[in-house]
Amino acid sequence: MPTNARTTDRSAALLQVAGFALLTLGFSLIHFVPGHVATAAVRWIGLLSLAVAGVRKRNLTFWIFFAMLVGLEVGLDWPSFAMQLKILSDIFLRLIKVIVAPLILGTLITGVAGHGDVRKVGRIGWKSLLYFEVITTIAIVVGVASINITRAGEGITLPATGDVTTAPQSISQLKWDDFILHIFPENIVKSIGENQILQVAVFAILFALALSRVAEKYRAPMLTLAESLTQVMFSFTKIVMYYAPIGVGAAMAYTVGHMGAAVLLPLIKLILTAYAALLCFLLFVLLPVALFARIPLKRFLSAVAEPATIAFATSTSEAALPRAMECMEEFGVPRRIVAFVIPAGYSFNLDGSTLYLAVASIFVAQVAGIHMSWREQLFMVFALMLTSKGIAGVPRAVLVVLLATSSLFHLPTEPIFIILGVDTLVDMARTSVNVIGNCLASAVVARWEGELNPAPLSEG
Repeated sequence: MPTNARTTDRSAALLQVAGFALLTLGFSLIHFVPGHVATAAVRWIGLLSLAVAGVRKRNLTFWIFFAMLVGLEVGLDWPSFAMQLKILSDIFLRLIKVIVAPLILGTLITGVAGHGDVRKVGRIGWKSLLYFEVITTIAIVVGVASINITRAGEGITLPATGDVTTAPQSISQLKWDDFILHIFPENIVKSIGENQILQVAVFAILFALALSRVAEKYRAPMLTLAESLTQVMFSFTKIVMYYAPIGVGAAMAYTVGHMGAAVLLPLIKLILTAYAALLCFLLFVLLPVALFARIPLKRFLSAVAEPATIAFATSTSEAALPRAMECMEEFGVPRRIVAFVIPAGYSFNLDGSTLYLAVASIFVAQVAGIHMSWREQLFMVFALMLTSKGIAGVPRAVLVVLLATSSLFHLPTEPIFIILGVDTLVDMARTSVNVIGNCLASAVVARWEGELNPAPLSEG
């Protein structure tokens, strides 16, 4: 049986290699013989090879990626039919939107109030939260700077649709006083109904702070309710994500069929921008932080390798949480620091996700031809600081916050179809950065407390 399994795995790997090779050849030939039936046949044979190779896989990321390739091919070969598939991607976006408010509400209440009385958290608490906010803010600034340098979203002409023609060509009507006033809810039910995500976030934070100040007998039932809501919404999102291959494939087909193959260049630029920004963040932000905190790099990289790999493979930070906590304890971070910093970081320290949110949000504005001044981008940074909290446990939940941010700043949803098609290609990398950032945070706080002892790692 093991021999048969190895043979099957080898055959699947060969089929995958053959499929990607045929697809690469087929797409390369478009430049020389556009519209030729033979080149399309080569690409479809490549897709068939990938489908056969992946039929034994229960890997959602693979099938989302495969659906993206199928959608791309359908958009190229049958653009009229591809445009009719928009309803399938609309369904996916609606299902994502319905997750936003309850997910943010549950995760923020659990994240803030779940550690008990805020005063009892003490030095570790305020040091962790200070570190989280500084680093995630830097991540957003890196993302904003990167997309402003590459301008990946410029050069796309959106066809006239209801979403785009009604969108403003600038958002200069946003003023400081209006923006700040709009943050605070006057009716939480209304805020949830209208998906006013900033108002929901502010309510959740204030509610959690109030909850942490009451007696245990009153706090426990509400906290249990919030934790239950969070877990149910995680499960709800996982159910929705089973539909993701259809939604992503339809979005890609519609995008290419609607706008033509010219849209692929900005998509490639977006992916390269995101990866370059994540790499810059690792090298020029997290690495200097580790050096400044005198973290032993070789031992840290050895400790973080496994949880980062799990996050990359599953595209969800939550899957790597148990192993990340074990590895950082083995690295020499005291258990009481690990037990607070890493779980709290999964609500407040999503470095990779917040960086990509900044890139994707400005990309949406660029595609729509909406100019954003530095002040408006500063508004967006502040909004992302709040709305990006608590999404690490959900695969591809960056789409949730992106839709919420787009709604807040009156950006059209049409360009989100473009991002939806390639989101899975960036998701794995940004999730790994989330995990690395949280592991580093626990080590930095332990060093800050004078309690980091990396000796246990060398004993194993």
